Amino acid sequence: MEGIELICFEIISSVGMARGSFIEAIDLAEEGKFAEAEAKITEGEEFFKGGHSAHAKLIQNEAGGNKTEIILLLLHAEDQLMSAETFKILAEKFISLNKKIEAK
Repeated sequence: MEGIELICFEIISSVGMARGSFIEAIDLAEEGKFAEAEAKITEGEEFFKGGHSAHAKLIQNEAGGNKTEIILLLLHAEDQLMSAETFKILAEKFISLNKKIEAK
């Protein structure tokens, strides 16, 4: 496997790990383990950077005049990228809300 398919799987793998970390952060926040939850956010961000970097390669390549073939795998990879980003936002909100609840 090479080319676009390899980049797609790199995105899917990286952001899948990121999303998993963000979900773990939510679970930890619900248990009141805020430092651990925040560490999972940081871990997830590192995974996410890998997927985002791979996606950026595709964008830079197309900006350089090389047309990217749109395949179902690429659409799935981009969907997973957006999903992981959404989970990060939600995880951060859950941590914040759980801190407020515990403080009361």
